[in-house]
Amino acid sequence: MLSNFSITDIKEIFECNTKKITHSYKEDIILLDSYGIKLNEVAFDTSIAAYLDAPTASSYDLGLLMGFETYEEKFGKGKKQLSPAEIDTNTLCEYAKKLCAGIISLKETHTKLIVERSQHKLYFDIELPLCRVLADMELAGFKVDFKHLDDYGKKLNAAITVLQNSIYEKAGGEFNINSPKQLGEVLFEILELPVIKKTKTGYSTDADVLERLYDKHEIVADILDFRTLIKLKSTYADGLMQVINKADGKIHSKFNQTVTATGRISSTEPNLQNIPVRMPLGREIRKMFVPTNDEYVLLDADYSQIELRILAHVSGDETLTDAFETGKDIHKITAASAFNVPIDDVTPEMRSNAKAVNFGIVYGISDFALAGDLRITRKMAKAYIDGYFSTYPGVKEYMDSIIATAKEQGFVSTVLGRRRYIPELKSQKFAERSFGERVALNTPIQGSSADIIKIAMVNVYNALKAGGYKSRILLQVHDELIIEAHRTEADAVSKILKENMENAFKLNVPLVADVHEGTNWYEAKA
Repeated sequence: MLSNFSITDIKEIFECNTKKITHSYKEDIILLDSYGIKLNEVAFDTSIAAYLDAPTASSYDLGLLMGFETYEEKFGKGKKQLSPAEIDTNTLCEYAKKLCAGIISLKETHTKLIVERSQHKLYFDIELPLCRVLADMELAGFKVDFKHLDDYGKKLNAAITVLQNSIYEKAGGEFNINSPKQLGEVLFEILELPVIKKTKTGYSTDADVLERLYDKHEIVADILDFRTLIKLKSTYADGLMQVINKADGKIHSKFNQTVTATGRISSTEPNLQNIPVRMPLGREIRKMFVPTNDEYVLLDADYSQIELRILAHVSGDETLTDAFETGKDIHKITAASAFNVPIDDVTPEMRSNAKAVNFGIVYGISDFALAGDLRITRKMAKAYIDGYFSTYPGVKEYMDSIIATAKEQGFVSTVLGRRRYIPELKSQKFAERSFGERVALNTPIQGSSADIIKIAMVNVYNALKAGGYKSRILLQVHDELIIEAHRTEADAVSKILKENMENAFKLNVPLVADVHEGTNWYEAKA
């Protein structure tokens, strides 16, 4: 469409100081950048406002929000979709006028909602400026060491072959490990393991079933590892090869601001936030991600136990608060209570189990789920949870009160006023109500964590721009920020990163961010 107009004219419109309203701010920045045009002075974006209003909606298409035909409905989709150049000018202009009128109408509606819900800071200081931060991250991309990635794929193939042979040996013969039918026959007929669940076509061999069979036979651990390596090979070793930009050797992942119900940023095409890290070979993927050239290093900053710190803030529990204020080991405190031993006698295994309890509580974990995670009895898991609540009674009071509040008002909020409505709490079905209760418990914690990291991103971005630094934000993974820092700026940028992350929001307990430097993501993360 832009090709039908003078680029000079368009450039003048978008780069002038006139306030502008958009419906896809980030995407507009990226599109215009491809034409050498800067998008300046955006005062409002209706898609972001619509997301704040209804964070669980499946789409924020402008036509859908306004109740008229979407572009796909009117002009086709996929290969059959008409380009603007193929559409009659009058038809296109009439549709464009409807879109513009829709944007103005939505702005008026959502401006009122933002005021009514006290979300001015959340919208104007965080979400709106974050669009530009994410756009710049997408445009910058993350360099990949092509040779290292190729070698990694070969290494995975070798490891897959070793596991495959181990599985064949334990099964007593070869079979298609990727076939649920053949795998089911091996596990439940040949090896006679207890049947956990059946499907219409035979035995279930999904991840949940295998986890419950973990201690029944050595083959199960091999199968789980085999599946992980196959995923690493297809999704990352092979998958990343296909999305490396040939012009700059980088991966330009998409960062989505209106996808998750909790407010977290998501990453797609490819997803760089979901790299499996439980296995050493999974963590090794990070070695493939490197700075643009030798003039730069990577800085990795990660919040320390931010969700538990937020839990201390919102619950006001004295023991939890004291632990973070004095720098005590929160997992050891929980372990000492759960296992009824002095804190100095807590073993690494006890601490590890207590860590699962600490983080599980944030997600409203049940004794059944905890038992499965830790591979312990349900009775023991219940004892752990009961021990937790006896140690942190303020957390139990908070959990009860937040669920009651959610049922009464229909939603829960984060520390910045981000809302999530939970209609499931009024459901007649027990499973749906239970889901709603878990959402009520988790959203204020995970959503507040998302708010805080977003504040940090905007503040770090602004500080780098204001200081004229060459360094830039490359990636955000939940509570972690990765920056490509020029070697001459690394120390200064490290301080900017740490200070802005730790001062992003004032909690009742300190926010702590650890910053590390490396020549690749793996090294910086370590």
